[in-house]
Amino acid sequence: MLHLGLFFAGVGPQLIWSAPDFAPHTHIDTFVRTAQTLERGLFDAFFLGDGLRVRENRGRIHDLDVAGRPDAITQLAALAAETGKIGLVATQNTTYHYPADLARRLASLDAISGGRAGWNIVTTDNAWTGENFRHGGWLPHERRYERARAFVETAQALWAGEPVDRHTDLIDVTAPPTVPARPVLFQAGDSAGGRDLAARHADVVFSANTDFDKAIGYAEDLRRRLAAHGRRPDAVRILPGAQVILGDTPEEAREKAAWIRREQTNGPRALAFLEQYWGKDLSGFDPDGPLPDIEPSDSELDPSRGTIAIEHRTGKRERIAGWRRLAADRGLSIRELVIEVTPQHSTFVGTPGRIAEEWARYDEARAVDGFNILPQLLPGTVEDIVDKLVPELQERGLYRTAYTGSTLREHLDLP
Repeated sequence: MLHLGLFFAGVGPQLIWSAPDFAPHTHIDTFVRTAQTLERGLFDAFFLGDGLRVRENRGRIHDLDVAGRPDAITQLAALAAETGKIGLVATQNTTYHYPADLARRLASLDAISGGRAGWNIVTTDNAWTGENFRHGGWLPHERRYERARAFVETAQALWAGEPVDRHTDLIDVTAPPTVPARPVLFQAGDSAGGRDLAARHADVVFSANTDFDKAIGYAEDLRRRLAAHGRRPDAVRILPGAQVILGDTPEEAREKAAWIRREQTNGPRALAFLEQYWGKDLSGFDPDGPLPDIEPSDSELDPSRGTIAIEHRTGKRERIAGWRRLAADRGLSIRELVIEVTPQHSTFVGTPGRIAEEWARYDEARAVDGFNILPQLLPGTVEDIVDKLVPELQERGLYRTAYTGSTLREHLDLP
């Protein structure tokens, strides 16, 4: 059976806030309605993204980010009372939280929900997040997963009822166990450190490898790493992030996809993306006009002060020169250029039947165990998948027709 989750980020370009029927994305009614619809569609889990501070762009508050979003664990505890089966997964950071405190709060969510809690383990080197904890960027990029491993091991010991007395330059904790639990561990990260953390400790990986060939390669690499850590090849479920755009006809789906992609990259967002590379204020430029005719600043990118993809963090002048050639050759505006070059999760576009057939191919090849859906429209994306795609998957024997357990671990059929 394919396993499905939905990642409710609350921030970022994938959610189109300008749609006329878009539900308020920080209102509790929206969370309740979304989780209950997913439960009607027999989803394994509802993922809640989290951020410890509003994001920045070039050292200033990014005004396209969201303020007012509740703490993920608090929000999911409220949803536990409004749902009965679906897993509730909180994104929580290992770089700045304290292990004993976070372990207790996650265990509490697991107890309150009757075994439905999950922890989406993330790290960060964003300086603005660290400033909330008087740390700044704090850890070098390559040491984030070293701390994450120690953090997870500390939490697991506490959940198992073991006292912890651990003192290193990354973890300094003396704590007795408090609330026993076994939350499902999700890991989101595709670097070598992230893959190794997943192979050591994760139950589920939330990867970016949705393209078929990349998904095959990722699955094979992860299974090799699992064997190296003495774990079974089926010990971890692979749920890559994916966008799904459905239409009653292929043409309708393609038109909808083009509209969504353009709406996801609005004018201010396109300019903010380029500002990270130019290192200058570009708000005076027309996003539907040509690329800025000014030279970028001499300083290289500071990845701790922006949201730049890892593969884009060096060689900015060469990258800008390449963008200018691409824009000139194809007559692209700023906005069109950003749409073209911005990294994005893979998108499945088509009729429900066509996407179900495509997912059957992934399932047969053991490329994935399911997908973690990134919605663009709320409630539209969720309702379309539950009412149109899920029945097609069930008809092909690819998806459950009822929950057979009550815990998240049971839904995922983890060994």
